[in-house]
Amino acid sequence: MYRVIQWSTGNVGRYALRGIIGHPELALVGLWVHSSGKEGRDAGELCGLGPVGVTATTDAGSLLALDADCVSYTATADLRPHEAVDDLCRILASGKNVVSSSIVPLVHPPSADRGFADVDRLEAACQAGSASCFTSGIDPGFANDVLPLLLTGICERIDEVRVQEVLNYSTYDQPEVLFGTMGFGRPLDETPLLLFPGALTLAWGGVVHLIAEALAVELDEVRELHEKRAAPETFTIPPGTVEAGTMAALRFEVQGIVAGSPVIVVEHVTRLRDDIAPEWPQPHGRAGGNRVRIEGSPSITCELQLEGDGGDENSGGLIVTAMRLLNAIPAVCAAPPGMLSALDLPLVAGRGLVTTGGRA
Repeated sequence: MYRVIQWSTGNVGRYALRGIIGHPELALVGLWVHSSGKEGRDAGELCGLGPVGVTATTDAGSLLALDADCVSYTATADLRPHEAVDDLCRILASGKNVVSSSIVPLVHPPSADRGFADVDRLEAACQAGSASCFTSGIDPGFANDVLPLLLTGICERIDEVRVQEVLNYSTYDQPEVLFGTMGFGRPLDETPLLLFPGALTLAWGGVVHLIAEALAVELDEVRELHEKRAAPETFTIPPGTVEAGTMAALRFEVQGIVAGSPVIVVEHVTRLRDDIAPEWPQPHGRAGGNRVRIEGSPSITCELQLEGDGGDENSGGLIVTAMRLLNAIPAVCAAPPGMLSALDLPLVAGRGLVTTGGRA
């Protein structure tokens, strides 16, 4: 049994909390929360379950004094990377392993931007605490590293590896990310944080470099491109209202270039309504998800569709993000101290998760 501290109860955190409580090989021993309004509340109640006897705290020091094997760190770090690095260094130096979805360039530590994520400092903390740190999720993460790499293992020749997310984000309950970071509902001539030069590479370049490393490909450069589409009329989605003429769809690519051509591509097609930008790649079937397309011999297309709570694909992605981390805890705890990527771990399966006697 692995003793786990959950760090945050946001979009991913509440699913991670639920996942720890229900996992047969994990035991929840502590919970950190940012809000004083959640302090003292039972962890089970904060993720929609009954009481479990672990109360939430804002006191990080008391949690780090606990006897725990691993911390599941899912606190948002997009706008606070240096504070998140501080948190991770403190946790690692205390001797606790970390699985995290927060600082996305760390999916591939060797290529991570040192100004955004101080990998050398994190590595030093790992060595000081004899601990390991693994960053993943679904995207960046499983859908565009483990899944495509598994498929490349059955190829005779590979001309291009393209990993796509094709999703309707209208039910993604993160207004700050949706309207602020990504720029939905903003004028088309406005540049949101996500589209500042270099931002796409900061977030998804690690995936491109990880695949390149696995395939023994030397990249000449990494390029970015994007295009937007406007809302044809004003409409409202759960996170807020999108005015006519403002951005309602976004497509971007992060391309790993060899000899002038893209050979490894991360592509996102994000809509707030299914009928906008119909000429862009469409989801397969009734729900969006992730797609791997390998051009070569043979050419391969693999569709990954997720249905989470109530059949929603966005909550499905949050569940996968949380469980990719939690199911990897045994492998991370067994790994040598240091910063890890998916290339450093063995196959991670859903050990102990098969239910009997019907669905819960």
